[in-house]
Amino acid sequence: MSRFLEREDIDWWSLIANKNYLENPYPQLKELQKLGPIHLDKKTGIYFVLGHHEFGLIARSSKMGRDTRLWRDGWFNPDNKVSDPTSYELFSEFQSQMIMMNEPDHGRMRSVYQQAFKPSAVASIRPMIERETDLLLEQLAATNDIDLIDNFAAPLPLRVLRNLLEIPADMDQDMQRWSASLIKIGDVMMMQEQKVEALLALREFKYYLRDHIKYYRASHQNTLMNSVISAFENGFMNEQETLTNLMSMLVAGHETTVTLIGNGMLALLRHSDQRNLLISDPILIETAIDEFLRYEPGGNMILRIAIEDFELNGITIPTGSMVIGMVGAINRDPLRFNQADILDIQRKPNPHFTYGAGIHICIGAPLAHLESEIAFNKILKQFPQIELSGEPIWRLDRLNARGLKTLPVRLRIN
Repeated sequence: MSRFLEREDIDWWSLIANKNYLENPYPQLKELQKLGPIHLDKKTGIYFVLGHHEFGLIARSSKMGRDTRLWRDGWFNPDNKVSDPTSYELFSEFQSQMIMMNEPDHGRMRSVYQQAFKPSAVASIRPMIERETDLLLEQLAATNDIDLIDNFAAPLPLRVLRNLLEIPADMDQDMQRWSASLIKIGDVMMMQEQKVEALLALREFKYYLRDHIKYYRASHQNTLMNSVISAFENGFMNEQETLTNLMSMLVAGHETTVTLIGNGMLALLRHSDQRNLLISDPILIETAIDEFLRYEPGGNMILRIAIEDFELNGITIPTGSMVIGMVGAINRDPLRFNQADILDIQRKPNPHFTYGAGIHICIGAPLAHLESEIAFNKILKQFPQIELSGEPIWRLDRLNARGLKTLPVRLRIN
């Protein structure tokens, strides 16, 4: 098999924006993966990576980063300031967050949040997550046919995050609206109306968080907020960095868990043997969560920018090049995973790349894991007969974040 392909006959952007691909990307990715693990789109100069081994080398290399200001032909090209001022302003405003920074700024910002998101700290908020989960399940007790996204998967992480940041409950609708607009910033291709919508959401969200921080500057009651506010007051992070990182944490933290619960539950309900296995042995939830992340990841792409020339498979990826890891292919690479297209909740080891890798690995992964562990175990214990009651609908309005718009389920079989 060729290790590198330069293709002009594949229209990558038409492919990844296609409805059929967004609903089920795996058949097309599998065929492309057979051709080779790395593809260069000569029209754009972007490298698409489909191999697990190859992406691991890229994601963990100090020659690769996340700062899109270094992308030769990207959003921060000076020409865009005139030709596409909305994009230029949007990405400039959203740039100063840890996930979009290289060292040393990335490490400086990450250290502010690191303590609050380490596994032992996350474990301490288990009672709060269980309480919020129980409250949502109590509301479902009187119903039978529901949309699991609207009624459970979406509100749960939102409640958890606002508890962490002591944001009042009456902000739920605004936060969900802002999150839905801002998650699209992860798309390489955004429609103009999406950019305008995201820029408006960004301004509103920042305005709210600025006031929220001022209100809590004197209280310092919450561990996470204490870390954030102390870093701001001590000049460790400026206001722009403080607001953008908080906003990013709320958006990514919400969407990551929504897609994990939604996509994972769909996978489980389509594989009754695995559902029955998990019900009979709840301790398998640990490996099940990782398998849901591998089998049906909540993101289609992971971006990297070459900080300097990078040698891989006998080719040179030039400085300033965009590299896109196609997660659905990487996580199902048959060279790394046996029976890669099979859902196996006992799979171990399971080195998926859904959370990324290297210094930019998702900082909130322990929180998403714990929320999902509690959610799945409690749902399956309370509603062991849960089943699909209709066809789920995938979101088609975003290219990167992969999640369900609706997941119709029947909680009990009468």
